[in-house]
Amino acid sequence: MKIISISTKIFRSKLATPFKTALRRVDNLEDIILTIECDDETIGYGEGAPTPVITGETIGTMNEAISYLSPMIIGLSIVDDFDEIIKRIHNGLLHNTTAKSALEIALYDLKSKSTKQPLYSYLGGTKTSFETDITISINEPDTMIKDSLNAISNGYNILKIKLGNNKQKDIDRVLAIHNAIPSHTKLRLDANQGWSVEESVEIMQTIEKYGIIAECIEQPIKADDIKGLLFIKERIMTPLLADEAVFSINDARTILEIGAADCLNIKLAKCGGISNAMKIADLAMEYNVKCMIGCMLEGPIGIATALHFASSKSNIISMIDLDAVALLQSQPLKTTIEFNGKDMILSDKFGLGISGDF
Repeated sequence: MKIISISTKIFRSKLATPFKTALRRVDNLEDIILTIECDDETIGYGEGAPTPVITGETIGTMNEAISYLSPMIIGLSIVDDFDEIIKRIHNGLLHNTTAKSALEIALYDLKSKSTKQPLYSYLGGTKTSFETDITISINEPDTMIKDSLNAISNGYNILKIKLGNNKQKDIDRVLAIHNAIPSHTKLRLDANQGWSVEESVEIMQTIEKYGIIAECIEQPIKADDIKGLLFIKERIMTPLLADEAVFSINDARTILEIGAADCLNIKLAKCGGISNAMKIADLAMEYNVKCMIGCMLEGPIGIATALHFASSKSNIISMIDLDAVALLQSQPLKTTIEFNGKDMILSDKFGLGISGDF
């Protein structure tokens, strides 16, 4: 299975409703689908969503990075040279983590196909059934209540509430949603770096005084303020989840060593793909720290890969934030995942099981 060609195309899909956070608004998904073809006609599929405000990448930069790295791995064997291929991708170019992740996804798709296994089995996973949360975009409180109740009526039990653009409104949003939804519904709060350290403590302590302890508060402050995360963590009861602060294994180690967060959010597009994601999850396990598997606004290929990875790590399988496909108006291709609202079920198709017209 020698690599003979690598190509990309742009994948576009409308969102059912605008996706809004403290950092950005997105109305349409636009990302890259990557294909790697081998000399035995086996094809591997990858995907990456540009997120300029987080990874610094655009469709243009991703295409350029993939074009730059491709000659370094064409001609190598998936079976015999897999570790060398992964090494060349990460050593050949700094940063560009989403482009590297798209390449890795296609490579792991091919590698698991070569062993005649689903990707999760190749990675050592056995769990095949998962429950994801659903994102409630940042809006006026009345709109967010409506969206929350609609999600619950569609079977979701875990709501990820976007916050971060106004201190008092954020408190009002959480209180209003909490009072409107069934008591069994879990809340995950995500401020997307929208608060200061002082605001984070004040907002969370106010919410907690009302008896509301969310499952987590995600990355309330700027990504580079690790001491600020620790300051917040020591003053609130709600578990603190680090997201944009964790791109690399070194980032994770810094946070874990000083205890700056209760949980880590692993995203393939941030860390450069499966190989680094596995290292971060393993390191977190050494510290007895749970991880969330999260996503950018990716299509079915990226989401499927993240779920396969999650199956392989016991400290991830209870924190799934892979709702991006549920936010699309339609799903133009099939993977090894059966999507049924909140429930995501992996099949036994080899690799990622990609098929469809895209």
